[in-house]
Amino acid sequence: MKYIPRIIDKELDELMEIMGGVLIEGCKWCGKSTTGLHRAKSVIEFQNPDKKQEYDEIRNTHPSLFLKGEKPRMFNEWQMYPIIWDSIRTDVDHSRKKGQYILTGSAKPSEGEVMHTGTGRISRLLMRPMSLFESGDSNGEVSFSDIIDGKDISGVSKLSLENLASIIVRGGWPAAIEVKSDAKYRFAKEYVKSLVHEDVKVVDGVERNPEKMQNVLRSLARNIST
Repeated sequence: MKYIPRIIDKELDELMEIMGGVLIEGCKWCGKSTTGLHRAKSVIEFQNPDKKQEYDEIRNTHPSLFLKGEKPRMFNEWQMYPIIWDSIRTDVDHSRKKGQYILTGSAKPSEGEVMHTGTGRISRLLMRPMSLFESGDSNGEVSFSDIIDGKDISGVSKLSLENLASIIVRGGWPAAIEVKSDAKYRFAKEYVKSLVHEDVKVVDGVERNPEKMQNVLRSLARNIST
């Protein structure tokens, strides 16, 4: 699959030059893992159930073994084994090498599971769903940076009103960009389903009624729309 360049690519490359590790944060499905894999030379996917027993043993006995591998080394869903954060911090302190590690994940570890902040060793980089320029729906003629810099700007969108409505409903999920049929409109719905049935429990471990959560979101959406 061809890699679609993202806006954060330049910033990520710059951070890899000055920091020992970079944590790519952001919502699910926005492309964090794909961007990380585009730069990583080795990877550990902590969500792999076939490796859980092995990973548990490493975590409980010798966590630094996670770091063994070609660099940059990527840890996908790192929050499942938060000890990797402190292992990376310690390694960066000792080696002083830059661009060694990439972490990705959509959730935060439970409070107290990470001992150190990682300041000066691990930088945080926020990734968002695709902009119209990233998805190829805009040519980028008009940019906020040009407006802020006071440059003369001009541009005419080639998108029709129907095209714009379609893009808004589709959203900026990278996987949706590749779907040509109307099935692309289901990504946002499936995303919300995942939130109300599973992800909302991760916040504080409290079981909530999915139907009530769905109604709350509908109410918020209705008020935002008006």
